[in-house]
Amino acid sequence: MLSASGLTVLGALAPFLVGAQAVLIVRDLGFGAAGVGLVVSVFFASAALTTILAARAFGRMTGRTGRAVSGGLVAVGGLAVGLLVQDLLGLALAMVVLGAANATCQGTANRTVASVLPAGRRGLGFGIKQAAVPTAIMLGGLAVPTTTALLGWRSTFVATGAVGVLVLLAALRSPRAEPGGAPGGPGRHTQEDGDHAPRGPLVLCAVAVGSASMACNFIGAYLASWAHDVGLTVEQAGWLVAGGSALSVVARVLTGARADKRFGGNLSIVAAMMLGGAVALLALGAVPERWAVVLFGIVAFVVGWSWPGLMLFAVARVGRDAPTQASSVVQAGAFVGGAVGPVLLGLVVEGAGFAWAWWAGATLFLLSAVLTVLARAGFRNDLVRRPPATVFYYGGGRARPRRVVGGGAGHDPAGDRG
Repeated sequence: MLSASGLTVLGALAPFLVGAQAVLIVRDLGFGAAGVGLVVSVFFASAALTTILAARAFGRMTGRTGRAVSGGLVAVGGLAVGLLVQDLLGLALAMVVLGAANATCQGTANRTVASVLPAGRRGLGFGIKQAAVPTAIMLGGLAVPTTTALLGWRSTFVATGAVGVLVLLAALRSPRAEPGGAPGGPGRHTQEDGDHAPRGPLVLCAVAVGSASMACNFIGAYLASWAHDVGLTVEQAGWLVAGGSALSVVARVLTGARADKRFGGNLSIVAAMMLGGAVALLALGAVPERWAVVLFGIVAFVVGWSWPGLMLFAVARVGRDAPTQASSVVQAGAFVGGAVGPVLLGLVVEGAGFAWAWWAGATLFLLSAVLTVLARAGFRNDLVRRPPATVFYYGGGRARPRRVVGGGAGHDPAGDRG
């Protein structure tokens, strides 16, 4: 689990290093706020395209091969930014490589989570795995008052590339393993058994995740710049991003752990988190003061960006216990949102100002919450219309489930929340 999380951090780090150090990178390479959004969007577009085109290849890779490819791509992209890039085009090309690295890291980590965790611990597992993203943001923020202040912004990418080299070497030295990682295992019912997840609710979840990810990645890419504009120093803005990310890590893990103690009811909590993010972004745009940026920036991280692990767990659970299908849908939506959001909202920043961009992000969060509620209704209707072959508990509740459907409905649910 720690290995999967570490690999996810390594893959996700690059755009948040750009966001946290945007003031310095823009000054050095000579482009504007829209350029920051562009390179972040290029990163996620590359990750989305790689995920779609290489989905079958990921399924055939061993864990050893996945780690080797991930480390190699991170090394090439990170060292290119740190040592070679001199303009916006060069940075964008390097981000293409780093986006492909992120897709490979995520695919390898998702397979690990789906194949080794028992059903009753998946909430915590997905929470820990998805906590890797705010960990990457936290490291990006911490880089500013530490490594960046001492050695310059390029040193952070050199360090990332060096870690990629170490991952590659460690993978090459590890024992060869048989191809595997397909979710399932003894007694686990999956989509490969013919019990497919309903397509309509999955599409709604993908769009909801994509919309929310537009807003979330805008937070990661631009909060430091906004904080600097309203009066914080570059170092203070970095600490703000790091602190909000650290609290988001804690929130994601705790949210996942609590989900393991409930009999479902998770998508409604995801929708509530998205609504909280909408409120935070509305306040960021309405109150351009230092105290407001600190307060609502932290709320945006802790509430508005702590739902991905819970969403992944919920969709895998109510989507016929098909973690591979669920993770691919959620991951694709997240990558597409990450690709589209920063560049579009970056153009809003340049054309209308930060306030309008924050309000646009709040609207995206609101749309995501509505779509999540609709997806929840679709999943519930599907469970009633097509009862699963095995007993399934849903609707929430801690001591007893609120609803039971499927075969063996007389089964005692105590201690069986998977």
